[in-house]
Amino acid sequence: MFRADEYPHLLVGLEVSDDAAVYKINDEVAVIQTIDFFTPVVDDPYDYGAIAAANAMSDVYAMGGEVALALNVCGFPPDLPPEIVGEILRGGGEKIAESGGALAGGHTIDAKEPTYGLSVMGLIHPDRVWTKGGARAGDALVLTKPLGVGIITTALKGEVADPAHVAAAVKSMKKLNRDAAHLIQQVGANACTDITGFALLGHGYEMAEKSGVRLRFHVEQLPFVEGAVQYADEWLFPGGTCKNEQAYEHKVHFAPTIPEEMQQLLYTPETSGGLLVALPADRLTRLTGLFADEGRPCWIVGEVTEGEGVEVA
Repeated sequence: MFRADEYPHLLVGLEVSDDAAVYKINDEVAVIQTIDFFTPVVDDPYDYGAIAAANAMSDVYAMGGEVALALNVCGFPPDLPPEIVGEILRGGGEKIAESGGALAGGHTIDAKEPTYGLSVMGLIHPDRVWTKGGARAGDALVLTKPLGVGIITTALKGEVADPAHVAAAVKSMKKLNRDAAHLIQQVGANACTDITGFALLGHGYEMAEKSGVRLRFHVEQLPFVEGAVQYADEWLFPGGTCKNEQAYEHKVHFAPTIPEEMQQLLYTPETSGGLLVALPADRLTRLTGLFADEGRPCWIVGEVTEGEGVEVA
């Protein structure tokens, strides 16, 4: 119904789908539009609101933009205590304020289970949009947050998670990708995406497919939040792991030395994960130096090669 040639100002949409839509207003300004919401992944209502907001705004940073405006998207049971609703909204509101954007209302419906997230508008120069489709053979792959929060929250739901592991996962999920995006902007990137529900392998495959290249990850270089590998060894995977595996296994190749538990962990959905960036290898030292100067971690996790799909070595 919405052919790309009929909407020339829609720079990123259904035809070239990405983390968010991008619509050109004029030669200096384009709007980034995205929406994301989900049911609780943690018990604390404030943390839930903050994580959901950070996750929703992450798509704007994955495109290289800045958050300008957000609207709440809410579904709450009618008997949910008002103080809990208030804490969810406070968590989200404080994250929006941290981003520099403004919260301007939203919409709420009755729902059987709490559901919260944001519709987010960002701004960017039309010539500075990052997409998944620009990775080139020879690029280095950098990740800005550790993996594994999805299996931590699953262990939490099963009441077997170590509180210290949960605290570390919550801290990671609440962290905005804004500062990381700013540091990457100083160096420049060929492609970028954020790691969320389709896991490292799903989002990595999307970057490979849209760029016409192959992504190679080195398993020993992948970072994980504390406890994630332990819970993987105990096979505490959520249902989304199998769904991701079924969707992407035809384009993922594992070295024979990689155990099945690790393979499953790399298919496990993430929430509010980091940015996966492909950039020329000769810019890598400068980027890692900028992150180190700011006291922020980042990890060199692989490289881009000729070919297609994803390889885990």
